[in-house]
Amino acid sequence: MELKQMILLSYQIACFYVCVLILTLATAQNTTKGANVIKPGCTNQCGNVTVPYPFGIGSGCAFDSGFEIHCNNSEKPLIGNHLTVYDISDAELRISNVFGWRCYNSTGAVINEDMVSRNFLESSPYSFSALNRFIVVGCDDYGAISGPNNFEYGCSVSCTSREDVMKGGECMGKGCCQKQIPKGLKYYSTTMSSTRNHTDVWSFNSCGYAFLGEADRFHFQGLPDLGDDLTVDYFYERLKATVPIVLEWAIGNLSCVQALERLDDYACRENSHCVDSDTGVGGYRCSCNTGYHGNPYLNQGCQDIDECADPSTNSCERICINIPGSYNCSCPDGYTDDGKKDGRSCIAAYSEFPWIKFSLGIGIGFISLVVGISWLYFSIKKRKLIKVREKFFQQNGGLLLKHRISTKEGGVEATRIFTAEELKKATNNYANDRILGRGGNGIVYRGVLRDTRIVAIKKSRIVDESQIEQFINEVVILTQINHRNVVRLFGCCLEDEVPSLVYEYVSEGNLYEHIHNQREGSWLTWQNRFRIAAEIATTLAYLHSFASIPIIHRDVKSANILLDNAYTAKVADFGASKLIPLDQTHVVTLVLGTSGYLDPEYFQTSELTEKSDVYSFGVVLAELLTGLKPIIRDRNDEQKNLADYFVSSVNNNHLFQILDRRVLREGNLEQLQKTAELVKNCLQLHREDRPTIKEVAIELEGLRKLTGISSSNQHGLGENNQDELSDLYTVPMSSYGNTPNSDSARIMHGRYSPI
Repeated sequence: MELKQMILLSYQIACFYVCVLILTLATAQNTTKGANVIKPGCTNQCGNVTVPYPFGIGSGCAFDSGFEIHCNNSEKPLIGNHLTVYDISDAELRISNVFGWRCYNSTGAVINEDMVSRNFLESSPYSFSALNRFIVVGCDDYGAISGPNNFEYGCSVSCTSREDVMKGGECMGKGCCQKQIPKGLKYYSTTMSSTRNHTDVWSFNSCGYAFLGEADRFHFQGLPDLGDDLTVDYFYERLKATVPIVLEWAIGNLSCVQALERLDDYACRENSHCVDSDTGVGGYRCSCNTGYHGNPYLNQGCQDIDECADPSTNSCERICINIPGSYNCSCPDGYTDDGKKDGRSCIAAYSEFPWIKFSLGIGIGFISLVVGISWLYFSIKKRKLIKVREKFFQQNGGLLLKHRISTKEGGVEATRIFTAEELKKATNNYANDRILGRGGNGIVYRGVLRDTRIVAIKKSRIVDESQIEQFINEVVILTQINHRNVVRLFGCCLEDEVPSLVYEYVSEGNLYEHIHNQREGSWLTWQNRFRIAAEIATTLAYLHSFASIPIIHRDVKSANILLDNAYTAKVADFGASKLIPLDQTHVVTLVLGTSGYLDPEYFQTSELTEKSDVYSFGVVLAELLTGLKPIIRDRNDEQKNLADYFVSSVNNNHLFQILDRRVLREGNLEQLQKTAELVKNCLQLHREDRPTIKEVAIELEGLRKLTGISSSNQHGLGENNQDELSDLYTVPMSSYGNTPNSDSARIMHGRYSPI
């Protein structure tokens, strides 16, 4: 009995010492890891901010004086003795913000101002990160930021009432604007000015502010019930508490290659490597090698990761052996192969499994199965194809379209639903030599149907299932359009993963190509240009006023005006169009359109109205008059907006200097002047000042009579119908440049609003 007690006591003592040893090793490991954050004997915490090396708290604890952090009595980490540090990461740190302001009294006199000038980074390892933005807040202010190398940006803000400023973080000119700063900025200063010294807005905004801050942390607030950024005290406290300045840091100003040549002050220690800084001012940082973690700036700071301690970090099936920077897999005795889960695993060395018999059985069984199921293969494949097509047909709204057709809702009996095989055969399996054009929403192919009709087949790139009902409704509405100047929609195919649309084929390309000399021929006389303009205006008036449900095209441009073999205009590309309920004058929608043609008021408010099409038509008419592209370049290679350029030329009595020479030679001067005034009215910035497209069409028809151009002289074409849902034969607007004639070139040296 005593012997058993002694053995039990010895076992308990041994267990105790083993547990103590394990706890000691764990404590030693944790202590090592903690020590590897900072230099020995230094403090790594100031308040709630961890300060890792190469930073350090106090003298001798940092890589050099530039990385020294001061920890004051309130345990607030500081750099430069006055800027609070909120966070330090591998490449950045965030510090407290300052901002400039300028305040006025009710008579417009400046009562208080303070501009920011920050140059403390010039000899430090820090630079202002490109994550910051220069931000100006106010209702009658212009702020500018300047720095080294003649860098200077500015932006202006305006608003007429507190309600004019919307909630939601938007900072686009209404009460708030922002500008990006260049990389590597070491110092900057700000200035502010005002147009009317806040006299019009003083009752709710007496001050303007300019500051640099992290863009993702600043969300402009403009509603008074939540506290707004137009109020002095509220803005200061919110900015101070929530919007830091982001600094990037690097070791020295040498690249990795240069630093390695000077090993005496090279910062990267064992098991680490050098990474060049991308701040734009030189320098480098260090990173632990693959398979190591820790602090790469300290001796023994990068320590091996034990991948074998966590099964999720290794791919071994049985045995994992950790090695410096990696691990190896092996198999236990009696097993062979690589031992990896994603490899060949571990296989018994002397397996008794009858591989030969098993292989013979598998071979004979496979042959039997091939003989047995070969006759089923094609029928099963055909059934699957039918099921897949039925699935896509339902997914793409086929049942809804069939219901509309069967009930003859809206008179859509002419709509045809094509099969996938019909369109595949019509396009020779969508061969590359059948491609007519590529647009943002799909590819257009030339196809020949069984009845020998030549059509254009638009195969979409993607389809949004949430928009299927709207897609079917638009197909139904567009097939009702019976207008000779709208590209006709024959039908659609819904059996593929993405729907396809079938249109009439229009042979002579688009108006953009003809205006800008991308096609041969001299048919584009002034009379033909004027006729095409009248046809476009009449067609848009039909869509706005006489269709069963008003349709706003939303992407009127010369590239979307197709021309048939008699050069009759055909309005195309309704992929961005919107249906407007009869009881509404506008809809709020995502801004879509083409640069140079886009209504500026729609761009700012997202409110789409019929007047948006009027503005775009005005740009097309300006193209026809001048032969210039919607985005033009002057001799300084600066981009100019044709709309602004045209209006400015009319206002400055320079109209005849920018007109196309052929137009000037062939046109009636009174007719040209009145047409230019009409373009100017269409391009008014505020939609209330623009005419309706119906008024434009009537005005153009009246102007045609000045030269006796008959509205019936339309090349004797028969009636054509319908419309399309996407860009047919579009030409990408990749080349914005256009060389104007000598007269226009002189005009383009003036100042016009850039895009």
